[in-house]
Amino acid sequence: MEELLLSGYHVKTIYALGDFAEELVKRFPDKTKGKVSIVSEKELQKISTLTTAQECVAVVEIPERKIDFRLMASTVTLALDNISDPGNLGTIIRTAHWFGIETVICSEQCVEIYNPKVVQAAMGSLFFVNVIQTNLDEVFTSVKNGLPIYGTVLNGKNIYESNLKPPAIILLGNESTGIGKELKPFITHPVTIPIQVKKGKHQPDSLNVATAAAIVCAEITKTLKQ
Repeated sequence: MEELLLSGYHVKTIYALGDFAEELVKRFPDKTKGKVSIVSEKELQKISTLTTAQECVAVVEIPERKIDFRLMASTVTLALDNISDPGNLGTIIRTAHWFGIETVICSEQCVEIYNPKVVQAAMGSLFFVNVIQTNLDEVFTSVKNGLPIYGTVLNGKNIYESNLKPPAIILLGNESTGIGKELKPFITHPVTIPIQVKKGKHQPDSLNVATAAAIVCAEITKTLKQ
């Protein structure tokens, strides 16, 4: 709740348990004035989407999000194609926030970005990253000035030998099928995270997409100054 109140999101109503409600009003008097309603644990459980409700639930206005192509031309952007697991999407958003990536663009086939499980997995980072769900084909067509698009694929160049550097777009695909065939032509730099299991040893089928996102983000932002 603290992250939400510190963000630019417009909070309409907060339903909270008594002690937690008092603490919120005490810490954020201006942001909570007239917005906090005290409820019982039973009432909170009824309106929560979680199996075990936490101490509060908020009704928030979803802001209109737009793509800032000028910002994209000078920084790192994450593009996600058909991410189906809400936990993965939320984790990727949280990872982007950690590495200072301000924009995450999701394809129309991705899980809905305000899915409760996405919000939960993002751990507040959703409120500080510009997450947009739109047509990636149109976005890539609109990108100008030869902005590199690094796409994670099985037969790409070793990521540690690819000299990744911003500005650029990082494109990651679906958990089981990868990047869709309609988007692959936009990839200018196909890259892969090489498996380190020795030959003859049992190898995992794949790397979790959220984990892959973290590795690529770490690699491409390592030269950025704080």
